[in-house]
Amino acid sequence: MKKTAHLLQSFESSIPTQEIESQGKCWLLDSEIRQHSRQTIANRQLVLDKLQWFLSKYELERCDLRALRLFLAYASRDHKDGEGRWGDTRRRRPVRPLTVRSYFGILRTFFRWLVAEEIIQESPMERIAQPIARADQIQPFSERQVASMIQVAKSTHHPKRDELIIRFLFDTGVRASELIAIKMSHLDISARRCVVNGKGNKHRSVYFGRNTAKALWQYLRETARESDEPLVASDRGTLAGEALTRSGLLQLIKRIGKRAQIEAARVSPHTFRHTFAIQFLRAGGNVFTLKEILGHTTLAMVNKYVALAQADIEAQHRQFSPGDRLIVRQSKLSD
Repeated sequence: MKKTAHLLQSFESSIPTQEIESQGKCWLLDSEIRQHSRQTIANRQLVLDKLQWFLSKYELERCDLRALRLFLAYASRDHKDGEGRWGDTRRRRPVRPLTVRSYFGILRTFFRWLVAEEIIQESPMERIAQPIARADQIQPFSERQVASMIQVAKSTHHPKRDELIIRFLFDTGVRASELIAIKMSHLDISARRCVVNGKGNKHRSVYFGRNTAKALWQYLRETARESDEPLVASDRGTLAGEALTRSGLLQLIKRIGKRAQIEAARVSPHTFRHTFAIQFLRAGGNVFTLKEILGHTTLAMVNKYVALAQADIEAQHRQFSPGDRLIVRQSKLSD
């Protein structure tokens, strides 16, 4: 009797693997109707695709509590067996804890939607504890490292575009997804301003300096674009002329960072965002303005940049303390 009850509960809180694709399409359509951002919908599609791959790979007929736990464990594991994660031999290192938590959040939302649509009676995700994701240690680029990457960018296959990308990321603090979504109509070059579409489909203005504006003019003089075309486009392959993908941007930054011999900091578009925030505060910018520029809804993330900037100021003071230097001078005079 208990076994029968357990099986019944399992079916009430699970979905056949073969239905994941069709129900997933309905969920994504509902996401569009609810006016979620393109990036949110793309992220949801990506996780559903990975889940389907995993269930098929391990021949799991139902997506239930056990299958979901196995999926999240698989995502967070090393893959040094030669096969790699998701069947890609290049992906062997474990993903970041924040990524695993992102997978968890998307799946929890999906299964809550299934409950709301009365596809299942209860969500198995409610029985899985949210993964712990401690914040990464923020290690920004130094000014010398950024300058080195700009020099490397000038000698790539597409130097004008790549220099603009490095300068724009460093000068504005935009997210990778925001940069690749910029169209020519979003730019006001004379005012050195750009409108970006951030998280939650929220638009905001970011600003850039003269050097970035100069790099932008040089890039556009080389490659004229219509108002509805992307600012940064892929220059090779089947996507040539279309907006650079997020993956393409990441690989480009990694290649430039490798040639610039950068090892101390994680080379990624997001590190430029950290770097912008730290440089902004070091230059005397205030946290409220920084929050608006970065598109954060609260000061929680901004305060982490404040702590790092203050630590930098403290270190500088210890090294160049006027009081300590006065004592050194007095001791030399007494000698």
